[in-house]
Amino acid sequence: MASEEPHHSPKSPPTPTSNDACTASRADEHSHGTCAKCGGPTAYSSAPQGFPGISPPPSYRPIRAPAINLSPESLRSQQKAIMLAPVPQPQKVVLISPPYDFKVPTKRINSPEDIKRFLSSDSAGNFLGFVAALSESTRGRKISDTCHQSAAVNSIVTILETLIRWVDEIPPAPQSSRYGNIAYRTWQERLLEQSESMMLAVLPSDFKSSTIEIIPYFMDSFGNSSRIDYGTGHETNFAAWLYCLARMGIVREEDYQALVSRVFVTYLELMRKLQLVYCLEPAGSHGVWGLDDYHFLPFIFGSAQLIDHKYMKPKSIHNEDILENFSDEYMYLSCITFIKKVKKGLFAEHSPLLDDISGVPHWKKVNSGLLKMYKAEVLEKVPIMQHFLFGWLINWE
Repeated sequence: MASEEPHHSPKSPPTPTSNDACTASRADEHSHGTCAKCGGPTAYSSAPQGFPGISPPPSYRPIRAPAINLSPESLRSQQKAIMLAPVPQPQKVVLISPPYDFKVPTKRINSPEDIKRFLSSDSAGNFLGFVAALSESTRGRKISDTCHQSAAVNSIVTILETLIRWVDEIPPAPQSSRYGNIAYRTWQERLLEQSESMMLAVLPSDFKSSTIEIIPYFMDSFGNSSRIDYGTGHETNFAAWLYCLARMGIVREEDYQALVSRVFVTYLELMRKLQLVYCLEPAGSHGVWGLDDYHFLPFIFGSAQLIDHKYMKPKSIHNEDILENFSDEYMYLSCITFIKKVKKGLFAEHSPLLDDISGVPHWKKVNSGLLKMYKAEVLEKVPIMQHFLFGWLINWE
């Protein structure tokens, strides 16, 4: 994610402390400055109009932009556009075949035009179809329900559990700042050192050469060590990493339920621990008008779990007894419980979008709306997708 260099202005002259400063002497008539109080001439020169040698800011807005609080009119307009969009449908992942051409993935998105090109590509459609298929695989199922767990799924869970253990082994450093504990960089350094061995534990022998392409997705799945932040772009990288494994046939359709209820649940546990222990800053937060400061996919998967539930409706998120007794089984309720834990005040004030969603009558409608919203609010946003990578498995077409 791009960041701008600070613009340093010349040191300002001392402010006059007497009324005499409002009147310029004849010796200072060459000065063209004016007094900010009376508008008359002053002995001090005017501030320069520009600073030569400083490059203009980039044409795109970096992901680390200030929180965006949309006006109600803009919000309604965006919501209407999302409502009219088609619902992303599950797709079978397109498997690769030899000869393989794995390559180091690079960034390709820099403008809204690039976003349009990406979203019109087969790669984008198949990736979004993969996310929709993961959602469908967990429809009406609890987290604890039995499911097929392949050796690859078990290896991925083991890797994530190792990363959770590292957080306990690397305590936060003492510092006064609220966000961004520097011990997180130590955790990331260890991840970089061991990422290749972790990938080799998952990959069959004929796919060892894919590490150059899939490790970057894996490394970007847990936040950024320079900014010490995390957001939906990093979460999308984790989904992209799983998608790459699916394209190689390492995880298959029969693994999808386990990818959600075993792998993604463990990933969510890891990320919450990283957020709390190292105080990761939200990346590209939309303020109160965002779905969540850090995550999006668990709301999609969690709403799918609750489709056609006999008793729990979207409004059930306001029932504390339901949250206490069922958040371990339903990802959506777990997300609501976590938000209420870390945010103070009325839920409708700090999470108005989730509060609005609770008024939807059926979980199926919530799920389809969130799938459309994920495409619109994550995959269509330049500040997020400018950091997305393209190689051979996820091709820039």
